[in-house]
Amino acid sequence: MSNSKGQREIRLNAFDMSCVGHQSPGLWRHPRDRSADYKTLDYWVNLAQTLERGKFDGLFIADVLGVYDVLNGNADAALRHSAQVPVNDPLQLIPTMAYLTEHLGFGLTASLSFEHPYPFARRISTLDHLTKGRVGWNIVTSYLNSGALNIGQAGQRQHDNRYDLADEYLEVCYKLWEGSWEDGAVVRDREAGIFTHPERVHPIGHHGQNFTVPGIHLSEPSPQRTPLLYQAGASSRGKDFAGWHAECIFVAAPSKPVLKRYVANVREAAEKAGRNPRDILAFNLQTVILGETDAEAKRKFDEYRRYVSYEGALALISGWTGLDFGQFSPDEVLRHRQTNAVQSAVETFTTIDPGREWTVREMADWVGIGGFGPVFVGSPETVADLLQEWVEDTDVDGFNLAYAVTPETFEDAVNLLVPELQKRGVYKKDYRPGTLREKLFGRGDRLAAPHPGAGYRDLARWAAQAAE
Repeated sequence: MSNSKGQREIRLNAFDMSCVGHQSPGLWRHPRDRSADYKTLDYWVNLAQTLERGKFDGLFIADVLGVYDVLNGNADAALRHSAQVPVNDPLQLIPTMAYLTEHLGFGLTASLSFEHPYPFARRISTLDHLTKGRVGWNIVTSYLNSGALNIGQAGQRQHDNRYDLADEYLEVCYKLWEGSWEDGAVVRDREAGIFTHPERVHPIGHHGQNFTVPGIHLSEPSPQRTPLLYQAGASSRGKDFAGWHAECIFVAAPSKPVLKRYVANVREAAEKAGRNPRDILAFNLQTVILGETDAEAKRKFDEYRRYVSYEGALALISGWTGLDFGQFSPDEVLRHRQTNAVQSAVETFTTIDPGREWTVREMADWVGIGGFGPVFVGSPETVADLLQEWVEDTDVDGFNLAYAVTPETFEDAVNLLVPELQKRGVYKKDYRPGTLREKLFGRGDRLAAPHPGAGYRDLARWAAQAAE
């Protein structure tokens, strides 16, 4: 498939996590897998430099604060098979990677359910300074009850209530990042002895339902002020939130019908919020298994499949859906008669192969490599055809590529897939200068109207409007 006239550029992020076997439980046992090196800066620096060589837009780092303890009511399976545990703090990896690269962006997953926005806003501003404006925030509200319990909460808030809190959380952050310090506040005037003009730094005076933040932001304005905003909620409420706030959305859709519907819904939500639907870039979770030929890629895929952990996959599915899949036998067919969680999962899987009934074992096999996202296996030409087809048929802008074996999966993407996409004219040959926001959108470093965050830049005007 050659480039269709007018087809937009395909975007690529790498999808990783500071753990072992992120989306492919059991493959840490593969002799070429190096995911156990996640504890070393060498692993992360080498990965970042590989991705930058491949002109990837960013490294999207997932995170969970909690463990997958739904399967059989405990965390044994997750621990036994390293299903996203042990897991380290992703933020601390980014400054070193940024220092040793020039263009690669970094998407940090951080839950707003577990940390007050005042210290969090400073942490992100610091990171934006240290990366010279190459940081994004993947906004999540968290889904693991174990995380809430371990920080002293009675349990997770109800789903929609978490998004109500998230709206106020973003409001506080926007006020701190955008409105507290004017651009001309910091002057560093040695002769006058003035570093910052106090009259140009404003208390935000926030008194809301969930947060009270009366004072000023602690950090001076960073290159982007507000980090590039990612969001990954798949529910109706999550899509509305994304339409209002997100600049990039991330979805793990296993089929084109699910992805097309999701992207259309978020673009519609953005339009209802008064934004341009094209101001949001959509990325789907994808895993690509590449070889010089289709046959070579198929051999590699079959080799990988021998290492998949069935129990590890069930631990992930149970955590994602909130349902204990240990209560079902491996060959039991899941139908719509079970709980809402199963209905959602089954409805998603039926779009892959309409009319097919899925057993628990088959669902685990699917998730065993690449999580809920699809897996493309083939030569660079075959995989490029599939990626272009998904872009054309679903309106997705790009893909978050997960690994089966790391760093091999990422190295194959850089060495085999990227040159093929470049040859077709659908992938950049160099980076645009500037911050992550500028690189992706080409319209400046900072949020611009009609994004709601830009409306908090003038705190005095905002306060007057709020009082009316």
